[in-house]
Amino acid sequence: MTAQVAYADVEPGTELPSRSFPVDRARLVRYAGASGDFNPIHWNERFAKDVGLPDVIAHGMFTMAEAARVVTDWTGDPGALVEYGVRFTKPVVVPDDEEGAVIEVAAKVAKKLDDEERTVQIDLTVTSAGTKVLGMSRAVVRLA
Repeated sequence: MTAQVAYADVEPGTELPSRSFPVDRARLVRYAGASGDFNPIHWNERFAKDVGLPDVIAHGMFTMAEAARVVTDWTGDPGALVEYGVRFTKPVVVPDDEEGAVIEVAAKVAKKLDDEERTVQIDLTVTSAGTKVLGMSRAVVRLA
């Protein structure tokens, strides 16, 4: 696969399509099985509250991966993602109800990095329930 977005077609400020990712307890249990991270703070409300959390929280790496989907979906090629990093600032609290939580992701091209390599920096804003949950969320992608 190769990126579907051409380097020549983007400029700093180009916005990527925003996305909302629903998160419920069942999704967290499936992620725990796939990742091998069965920490009870991600599925057991009593345990999460006993250790001082407001409720069950989403895995940090799950949150990070969902946010990265905005970038990889935009490029059309997951292999176009060259670098990706975040700071975990607040947890995504996932209540045990019909709605769960929602991770909201907005992203834009921050700058062009290398004309020869066709790389750009993407800055992401990741929130849940109006609170920023990932800070310094940045990706570098290689475009067509």
